[in-house]
Amino acid sequence: MPGTFSQLYIQIVFAVKGRENLISKNWSTVLHKYIAGIINGKNQKPIIVNGMPNHIHVFVGLRPVMAIADLVRDIKNNSSNFINERKFVKGKFSWQEGYGAFSYSHEQINKVYQYILNQELHHQKLSFQEEYLTLLKEFDIAFEEKYLFEWYK
Repeated sequence: MPGTFSQLYIQIVFAVKGRENLISKNWSTVLHKYIAGIINGKNQKPIIVNGMPNHIHVFVGLRPVMAIADLVRDIKNNSSNFINERKFVKGKFSWQEGYGAFSYSHEQINKVYQYILNQELHHQKLSFQEEYLTLLKEFDIAFEEKYLFEWYK
């Protein structure tokens, strides 16, 4: 797109189906690198990919030629195939439907990067459900509980 300039920074959050703790430390780094490769392959800029055993945070510099929904669809489809082909888990791995997407300014990049990098530290203090609901509220996103991720205690 000639004459089109943008700087869009998006944090995407999505969960393992059933919110099970299936992402093992043994292969999580490989998964995160694979997801970053998917993003690169779509000519987008992966800033950081990290998460916990039951969910993933992706922070991406998004070009306007790609819809967030298309990028998330490709990340989820390709990464679940990657996990299943390598038999990282018993049975079939899949992601829950839906995701959260939150935009940030250029000045917030380092703060968001550090937040995603330090997921283990954050989750010593709050659950994924608390974290996700906090994001929705901070961004003033209207939601109905029945359409959120399935929360398992």
